[in-house]
Amino acid sequence: MMAVEEEEVKEVLQKLQVQSISSLLTEELVDQLYSFRECYFETHSVEHAGRKQQDVREEMEKTLQQMEEVVGSVQGNAQVLMLTGKALNVTPNYSPKAEELLSKAVKLEPKLVEAWNQLGEVYWKKGDVAAAHTCFSGALTHCKNKVSLQNLSMVLRQLRTDSGDEHSRHVMDSVRQAKLAVQMDILDGRSWYILGNAYLSLYFNTGQNPKISQQALSAYAQAEKVDRTASSNPDLHLNRATLHKYEENYGEALEGFSRAAALDPAWPEPRQREQQLLDFLTRLTSLLESKGKVKAKKLQSMLGNLRPAHLGPCGDGRYQSASGQKVTLERKPLSALHPGVNSGAVVLGKVVFSLTTEEKVPFTFGLVDSDGPCYAVMVYNMVQSWGVLIGDSVAIPEPNLRLHRIQHKGKDYSFSSVRVETPLLLVVNGKPQGSSSQAAATVASRPQCE
Repeated sequence: MMAVEEEEVKEVLQKLQVQSISSLLTEELVDQLYSFRECYFETHSVEHAGRKQQDVREEMEKTLQQMEEVVGSVQGNAQVLMLTGKALNVTPNYSPKAEELLSKAVKLEPKLVEAWNQLGEVYWKKGDVAAAHTCFSGALTHCKNKVSLQNLSMVLRQLRTDSGDEHSRHVMDSVRQAKLAVQMDILDGRSWYILGNAYLSLYFNTGQNPKISQQALSAYAQAEKVDRTASSNPDLHLNRATLHKYEENYGEALEGFSRAAALDPAWPEPRQREQQLLDFLTRLTSLLESKGKVKAKKLQSMLGNLRPAHLGPCGDGRYQSASGQKVTLERKPLSALHPGVNSGAVVLGKVVFSLTTEEKVPFTFGLVDSDGPCYAVMVYNMVQSWGVLIGDSVAIPEPNLRLHRIQHKGKDYSFSSVRVETPLLLVVNGKPQGSSSQAAATVASRPQCE
């Protein structure tokens, strides 16, 4: 009798050993699969970028076949179910089979955190953001881990909300979760990348604060510093280029869009954004050079109609500076401005053209005040119905001048611009602009896992 029991125990132990070895071998196969995806450009040139997704799919099929040979009959094992679902989840597309296997895994072993994280990613790809949020939050109740924090940061920014205040809270929470992920492992490039994305959302949600812009750029740079694969992430390049564009760093924006397009040729947005910006710069420089194609006689007539009264509150000491004090501004010609913020100065000129883009932001118009060159004025955070007309008189207090010298793919662009963060800072035909003219800018990211 004892011999039979010992034999049964031995049999159970052997089965457990086989299961353990199978799980380890399967885990190694899945790790190799993900390494193939993440390090693709270490073994392939950028010219092969168009083949990446197909190569990953083929590698996935090969891995699944090898896993089946290793696992054999051990199908009720939560770890193996999770690893199989994870393998199926390696592509950017939603997999119903991955959802089925991962759902079984978490039912068999509710504390299997990696299964919850993978299931959350599956739901994200499916478009069920609320279910993804539940998975990542649930995983954190079992164990604090950087992957759940990364994913929670990501998904918080995509949750549907009923109000702007609620969305703002989600964005702030997204930044907090990303910071916690970074604190858990400062050498994890994905954590830094997701923190950069969180700051990017915060930047657009809080009126484009330059300090937040720098925090986003620093996080992206840190991602590339600690993780050699981060430079091969097309989303990182596109998101950073978007930030550069709004900061009017057009050369860096064009390079970023171009790099994103090269890394993911099947993704049309980077190439479209690059071309849109090139078209904008081409049209803008042409209009600036020709002063909106306004004839000389008409231009002189327009300039002759400029009056001190057109300065409005900027001309009689009622202008309130950034420090909150009421000051008297000195009127200066556009040609006398220096790069950066010109404190204590105000310029007054005539609108000779306006230029809109598909993105609607910024609203751009040409301003002249003499026989000198035409300056571009870039206005941000305005409602789409706001604008100025050719012939309008516009005063700009404490103008922020930028000198642009851009070279990209054999093309050169040079011009001067004045950046205006909100139409509330402008005086049009002697009248300050009301609060109804202001709106916040928004930014959209690719609807998939970051």
